[in-house]
Amino acid sequence: MSATVGNLAVTVEALREQIRRLQAAPRKYLAALRTGVEAFDALLPGGGLPLGQVVELWGERASGRTSLALRAVASAHREGRLCAYVDGAGELYPPAAVAAGVDPSRLLIVRPRTAEQLAWSAVQLVRSGAFACVVLDLTRAPPGTARAEAGVRLSPAEGKRLLDAAGRGGTLLLLLTAPEAPADGMLRLRTEPRGDRGLSVEVVRSRQGGLGSRALVPWRALYPELAEGECPWGAELLPTEPMTVPELPREPSSREGHRGILGQRPGRDAPLPSLRPHLDASPALH
Repeated sequence: MSATVGNLAVTVEALREQIRRLQAAPRKYLAALRTGVEAFDALLPGGGLPLGQVVELWGERASGRTSLALRAVASAHREGRLCAYVDGAGELYPPAAVAAGVDPSRLLIVRPRTAEQLAWSAVQLVRSGAFACVVLDLTRAPPGTARAEAGVRLSPAEGKRLLDAAGRGGTLLLLLTAPEAPADGMLRLRTEPRGDRGLSVEVVRSRQGGLGSRALVPWRALYPELAEGECPWGAELLPTEPMTVPELPREPSSREGHRGILGQRPGRDAPLPSLRPHLDASPALH
């Protein structure tokens, strides 16, 4: 009898171990989120953006960071999954997101009021497990805060919490970062515009290989509505020949020639006449 109980205990423990392995499998064998942009997906080690990891899109303004992030969100939406966008810069333009294929009914937009709330908000969203992709825009601090024009740099503790949350939740966390404030993503991609040819993407940090790989993503792959050779911001208005600005005639200035109220010089005006006689005030106020 005791032998039977012992065998049963061993069987139950073996089943528990198998359950633990199955639960851990999505975190160990990560899937990839394909954006549908062939040149970009082929550049990535797994053929797409890895779920359960932190990927950093690092570049200057207007370098295509947000466009690539919106393509990833749109790809998740096509699979019927939810996404979140922590808009630190407060510059996400919903019509442009919809044009990129984003489903607004499946996108949660969070706009923290302080820079300290950016990483905290992203950690809570990733930990929830409800979102396939969470975008954290660190290119600028929230409007109205100190250093609003500069990129937000994460502390080592914040970066560690983001990495742990993404690994445990199996969520793709996309960081949009500025050149002066890189983050600690497991995969860092540098984005640079290449005129009317497209967008250059280079793998500058990777734990899965492909370091130094580079691809040119045509603008039409990100914006199918563009004509051949057209840039998303339109033609650049650069002068073809030097331009000269004519010298405008100026009248000689004189402090005595500028008069203010009652003909006085600026800053030396006479007192204004009293308005009390024209007001219908009670005698008690006089």
